[in-house]
Amino acid sequence: MADTTASPAQFAAKPKASRRQLLTGLAGVVVVGVAAWGLYQVLVGSHHVETDNAYVGAEVAQVTPLVSGPVAKVLVSETQTVTAGQPLVVLDDADAKIAVLAAQAALGQAQRKVQGYFASDDALAGQVAARDADIARAAAAVTGAQASLEQARVELSRRKALADSGAVSGEELTTAQSQFTNAQSALVEARAALAQAKATRAAAEGSREVNTALISGLPASKNPEIAAAEARLASAQLALDRTVLRAPLAGVVSKKNVQVGQQVQVGAPLMAVVPTTDAFVDANFKEVQLDKVRIGQPVVLTSDLYGGGVKFHGRVKGLSGGTGSAFSLIPAQNASGNWIKVVQRLPVRIALDPAELKDHPLRVGLSMKAAIDISK
Repeated sequence: MADTTASPAQFAAKPKASRRQLLTGLAGVVVVGVAAWGLYQVLVGSHHVETDNAYVGAEVAQVTPLVSGPVAKVLVSETQTVTAGQPLVVLDDADAKIAVLAAQAALGQAQRKVQGYFASDDALAGQVAARDADIARAAAAVTGAQASLEQARVELSRRKALADSGAVSGEELTTAQSQFTNAQSALVEARAALAQAKATRAAAEGSREVNTALISGLPASKNPEIAAAEARLASAQLALDRTVLRAPLAGVVSKKNVQVGQQVQVGAPLMAVVPTTDAFVDANFKEVQLDKVRIGQPVVLTSDLYGGGVKFHGRVKGLSGGTGSAFSLIPAQNASGNWIKVVQRLPVRIALDPAELKDHPLRVGLSMKAAIDISK
């Protein structure tokens, strides 16, 4: 019968064999894990760069008044969703309405004044024609006066020739002399009347030229005086329209800071409208991750708001022109004192899919995790 009793050396060898097998198995697991990790890095990890230092942003629209005045109505509240063009705040418009009425009256006056210019042009043309007739009459009078003077000269000469022989009395000679003097005066007067008629015509022609300059080249509706009045009316109407502040884009009302009765000034921030369906992500990647990042590469993102079950898809839109520390209020002075190298981060702008944002809206400032596929 065989002896089945084990020796002490055999009992000591069994734990050593078990430990060897455990260590061998553990080493195998480590080798498999390292190999799997290496394979993942080669096939997947080397094709992506990731960061959880990413946040949602948007082109937030500030609502500011373009005219001053007291607030009559506030039509929205904080966190309310609004559409583009929706009224948000109404200012008191009494003064603006009065300004519009005054501008309308001024436009009416300008239109009638310009119509008067056109009507005056015909009247002034008639005056110029009348002055031409006056000149013609005065010229005829000068011609007649010259003829009468010539006749009086002839008669006087004849009387003087006959006076020496006694054929003409002294009274006749005196009469002829008087007639000659009167004819001279009449000629001077006719010439003066002709000069006056010409001056009057020149004045009438000047008045017409001035009036023509006011209306020439453009129809009445395009006259500068009417255009200026229309511009003042448009300005008054614009000021009236601006008493109603509308949403510049669709989004959510935030940072509301306006109440009824408040006197607001031009440019004062009243609220902001955040476009939740037109958001983007600024992902801050380490500088050592950006070697292969290019504009247009696809990006997969997840948010802390919705968790890993919701994936957002986007594309690299651009890289910032500088790191965050370069644009900080007090930039680092690395040229002085002891220096410790710190890996910098550069913001990368990522455009998101609008359809996905519509289904799962994001808010400005939310945390995101971004993974860029740098193999594309």
